Amino acid sequence: MAQHPQPVLALSHGLELRPWRVDDADVLMTAGQDAAIRKWNRLVVESPGHARRRIERMHRRWQDEQAAIWAIARADGGEATGLIGWGDIDLADGNAEIVYWVLPAARGGGVVVEATRRVSRWALEELGLHRLRLCHSTANPASCRVAQKAGYSFEGTQRSALLHEDGWHDEHLHSLVEGDY
Repeated sequence: MAQHPQPVLALSHGLELRPWRVDDADVLMTAGQDAAIRKWNRLVVESPGHARRRIERMHRRWQDEQAAIWAIARADGGEATGLIGWGDIDLADGNAEIVYWVLPAARGGGVVVEATRRVSRWALEELGLHRLRLCHSTANPASCRVAQKAGYSFEGTQRSALLHEDGWHDEHLHSLVEGDY
């Protein structure tokens, strides 16, 4: 993973998944101020410098084989409209957990479902992982729909497993394993 540059992955409708760039810091700042993104992702971005450091950390985590985080963006080099990728990558045990969010203008059109399918295929086929997790608050039905539409199986509810701005939430656990596609 680290010996190769992070790939750019094509999506439909003129979109792609590409590594975050330092000049995407304003998008990260905007996302950190969006109430829905903050509610479900606890994304806090305090300043443009903080946003740039977060982006630099994404690149270091790729190099350290800990994460693979992409910007969802127009393929013509346009501005990012969301984030998707793998956190908690464990190459030895073959698993990772997906993270994602999109800005309001990108919501509701199926972009997250398509991006989830694409990064899942990459993680299983290219990275060689065996098990992928998608976890979300039980109070977030949109993420439950993403999991279902992307082919993830519902495994159960983890009680009081995720801390959000308003306190602890029960969490749904979905998974996709090698051979499910």
